[in-house]
Amino acid sequence: MHDPAVLRSIHRDRFHADPAIFVAPGRVNLIGEHTDYAEGFVMPAAINFATLAAISPRTDGKIVIYSENFSEEKTFDAAALPAKGDKHWSDYPIGVAVTLAGKGHKVPGFSMSLWGDVPLGSGLSSSAALEVVTALALLSLIGASYPGPVLARVCQRVENEFVGANCGIMDQFISVNGKENHALLLDCRDLSFKLAPIPDHVALVIANTMVKHSVAGGDYPTRRRESEAACAVIASHRPGVPFLRDATLEDLDKWGHEMAPKSLMRARHVISENLRTVAAAEALLKGNMAEVGRLMAEAHWSYSKDFEGSCVEADIMVELAQDLPGLIGARLTGGGFGGCTINLVEQKDAPAFARELGSRYAARTAIVPQIHVCHASGGAHRLD
Repeated sequence: MHDPAVLRSIHRDRFHADPAIFVAPGRVNLIGEHTDYAEGFVMPAAINFATLAAISPRTDGKIVIYSENFSEEKTFDAAALPAKGDKHWSDYPIGVAVTLAGKGHKVPGFSMSLWGDVPLGSGLSSSAALEVVTALALLSLIGASYPGPVLARVCQRVENEFVGANCGIMDQFISVNGKENHALLLDCRDLSFKLAPIPDHVALVIANTMVKHSVAGGDYPTRRRESEAACAVIASHRPGVPFLRDATLEDLDKWGHEMAPKSLMRARHVISENLRTVAAAEALLKGNMAEVGRLMAEAHWSYSKDFEGSCVEADIMVELAQDLPGLIGARLTGGGFGGCTINLVEQKDAPAFARELGSRYAARTAIVPQIHVCHASGGAHRLD
C-alpha cells in the first residue's frame, strides 16, 4: 500500500488544505466466481493492495477529484451532479456522490485526491476499492455512517446504476468487511458471513496475466443473461427457484435439454461452484489445505470450460503453476476474460514460486507478468 503521508502532501500542495485520509483494499477471490448475482456463495479475502483517498471540504460548491495514478483532475458542480457515468475513471467517485445524494444526503463541495496500487483491469477489484474509499471519505464529510453490509450495497448501486456494470455484491462487501489473515465466506442472499483463518504458513501469490478484463464489457453481461435464462427454465418447472442458488445439478439432468447449450454450461458452472465454495470454506476452517487446493483446481476447470470465462493466457498461468514446489491450489480469480490467477502457496516457497512462475509464463507467452506475494488484509477504514 502507498504511504498515506505522501498522499497527504500531494493533497496539501494541490488544494492547500489538510485532508482526512481513508483506505479501502482490493480483493482476491479464493473461490466462487459468478455466483454472487445468483444469490450464491463466494469466498474472497481483502489484500494488501489498496486505494487511498484524501478529502477536505470546499466552500465554492465544486467537487474536484484528482487522481495521482492518471495525473488528471476532474471538476463537478455539487448542485448539478451528472445522472450517468461517461466511461471515465471519475465515474466511480462521482457515482458515489450521486448515489448518496439519491439517498437524501446533501453532498457538499469537496476536494479529493486518490492514489492506489490495485492493478487496473486485473480482476482485483480496483473499482470497488475506489467506490468504498470514496464512500467512507464522503460520509465522514457529510457526518453520516452506514453499517458495513449497507455501505457495500450503496457502493454496488454505484457500479450497477451509475457506471453500468451489472456486478454482484462481493467486491464491495469484502473491501468493507475484510479481516486480516482471514478469508470470508459470504452468503450473497442475506449478506451473512463467516470468517475462515488462512494459516500462517500459506501465502497468497497473485499472478497478473497482463490481459485486462472489463466487467462493463460484453462478455460478462452475456454470461449473466445465459445463466439467468437457464434459471428461468428450471423455474418454469419449480417456481421456488428464483436464482441458480436454489437449483441443483439434478435439475439440470431433468430439464437441461430445454436450455440453450451455452445456458446449460453456465448453469452447471454456477450450481457446482456454489457447492465447491461452501466445501472449500469448511475445508479451510478444518485446516485441510489439500482439499482447498483440489476444489480450486476443479473450480478453474469449470470456469474455463463450462463458463468459458477464462482466456488462453490465464489457462497457461494455471497450468505452469501445477508442478512448482509449494503449490496448494491455483485458479483464475475475478470477473474473468483475463486478469489474475490466485495461487495458494506454502509461505517458505512463495518467493521462489513467484520468480519461477513469472519466468515460465514470459517464456511461453512473451508477456512479462506482474506477480505479487500478498497476505489477507483488513477492510476499509480511516487512517489517523
